Amino acid sequence: MFKIISYNVNGIRAAIQKGFIQWLAEQQADVVCIQELKAEFDQVDTHEIEALGYSIHWHSAQKKGYSGVAIFSKLTPKNIEIGCGIEKYDFEGRVIRLDFDTFSVMSVYMPSGSSGDERQSFKMDWLADFHNYIQALRKKFPQLIISGDYNICHKAIDIHNPKGNANSSGFLPEEREWMESFVQNGFIDTFRYINPEQAHAYSWWSYRAGARGKNLGWRIDYHMASDTLKERIVNAYILPEAKHSDHCPIVLELKPA
Repeated sequence: MFKIISYNVNGIRAAIQKGFIQWLAEQQADVVCIQELKAEFDQVDTHEIEALGYSIHWHSAQKKGYSGVAIFSKLTPKNIEIGCGIEKYDFEGRVIRLDFDTFSVMSVYMPSGSSGDERQSFKMDWLADFHNYIQALRKKFPQLIISGDYNICHKAIDIHNPKGNANSSGFLPEEREWMESFVQNGFIDTFRYINPEQAHAYSWWSYRAGARGKNLGWRIDYHMASDTLKERIVNAYILPEAKHSDHCPIVLELKPA
């Protein structure tokens, strides 16, 4: 069994101070996809992570203290791909991929549009470009898992207040349409595949108004798996008790090929 975790840590250094490494040791995951590092590799003492048996693959943003993705792996990759080859996105450290013998895993941090029109426009450009990039990529790597923070709730079941958030970035009709199209074009939302009816299952909560304590959240983190991997999906679940970030980790369990 392969255990893959995805976690937007909202600053790896802050998460480590909140007990992230001890938590990581307990999880015994094979592959861990991290988003929002907010740090250069040389700003973080990674020895304790390496001591758990992980090789560390890192892609920080050019802008300091911003964005960035990583993958920690106990499996030895055949290939490591940093970025997606589109400069304006790679400048922000949003994509990293490891290819293994029977599957590939990507850690992705999709843009947020919540800061205003300019970033929402950037997000919509990203969504169009990323869709095209992935459709081309999966011809070469058909067993693809795209794990990370998508910054979109797909359906009303994925958000605590769908009516009140109908005009919020992350739940806009055009974003939800993109997510539907992504799934229809050959990807499985693994959590929904395993838990089709589970409501109030969220992966992010605002820091405002005690949202997490009241479970007023959004499910914006996903393990999307190529439909070619469908028979190998064993389980997919969320770990809301892990509190090193405003997000929580999500887990995918995959059987060997």
